[in-house]
Parts: sequence; structure tokens; C-alpha cells
Amino acid sequence: MDLTAPAPLSLSSLALNLCLGILVSLLIAWYYARYGRSLSNRASFAPLLPILTLIVILVISVVKSSLALSLGLVGALSIVRFRTAIKDPEELIFLFLAIGLGLGLGADQQIPTLLAVAIIVGYLFIQQKLKLGWKKSHSMYLNIEVDAEQENEVLFAEINRVLMEHVPEADLRRLDSRQSNLSITYYLSITEQDTVIAIMDALKTQVPGSSLSFVEQNNLLGG
Repeated sequence: MDLTAPAPLSLSSLALNLCLGILVSLLIAWYYARYGRSLSNRASFAPLLPILTLIVILVISVVKSSLALSLGLVGALSIVRFRTAIKDPEELIFLFLAIGLGLGLGADQQIPTLLAVAIIVGYLFIQQKLKLGWKKSHSMYLNIEVDAEQENEVLFAEINRVLMEHVPEADLRRLDSRQSNLSITYYLSITEQDTVIAIMDALKTQVPGSSLSFVEQNNLLGG
């Protein structure tokens, strides 16, 4: 038995898998464009998912028939380098979903693959509608500027004390001292919007003359 000789590829099976891949991946792309929360351009990213699925179906359909082709694919993938990192977890989820769909259909596992995709998309839809999961945390930068009439160490300690009363952790990112002016930047994780108001009120009371600004890190480009 020659393990390196490719088995005949069924064109009807390939055509069926490609058609199923188009239909299901279009549904996945529509769902991502409609309900995704990614800050990137979802309208440009979503149409790529069906193309990715079809390519994976083609590759798996060809290489599954030959051990030599399978080993060649492994070798080819081992030298591929991607220059652009995908930072958004949601984009990764839908990329893997499109790849998984292509792998399953390319391996002629239509029923298990379609069932799994339906369950995954159904779970994502229910999670979106019912807001299931962990409480959303807002990552924010707090910028404080104070005309220092007191010693900087005293002001710094007072600001830290106020923050620790409202958030579990305050990450100091920047501290500038210029003559009578003190400028501080913190990185905070806030789960309740009321906490922002509480921090502002407390700082204005405990640190008179302070100027405050909050910037939500989740909405920064590249953040």
C-alpha cells in the first residue's frame, strides 16, 4: 500500500462542502458585523471570513488524501510568519470559528461541524442578548493636576488614599512635579460608572484645586 499516493478527490463532495461553507460562513460574517463589539472596521473584516473558510476547505480536502501532502503542508506552515498581530480577542474567536468550519467540512464531517457551529453561534447570541458572563470592567486613565500648596508627598498620599477607597487597585503610570504643580496619571479598572463620579467628588473635596480628567482606554485607537 502506497501511503504517499493521493486518493481520488470526490468533486461532488468538494462542491457540497464549499457550498455549505459559503452559506454558514456568510452567516458567521453577518453575525460578526451585526453584533461584534470590536473597535476595528468590522464591515471590512467580516467579508474575509467566508474566503478563509473556503480556502481551508480546499486545503484540507486536498491534503487529507495524501500523507506526503499533509507533511508538506506542515512544513509550509512552519515557515509562515505573520507580520500583523491580531490584538482583538473577538477577532481571534471568529477567525478560529471560520477555520474550524473549514477544517470540519474539509474532513467531510458535515453534521458534527454544522451542529457545533450552530451551538457556538447560538451561545454567542444568547450571551449578547442576556449580557451573560463576567461584569464588564472599564479601563480608564485618570489624569490629575494640582496646584501644590502642600508638600508633594502629602498630596500624593492623600490622592492614593482617596483612590483606594473606591477602586481595588490604582496603577501609577506617570508622575510629574514642576515647581508648584503636580501632575499624576493613574490606570484604573472600574466596573460601575457611579464610581467615576464618586472619585471626582472625593478628590475635589479632599484635594482642593485639583483638575481631573478621565479617559476610557477601551475607546482609544490601538488600545
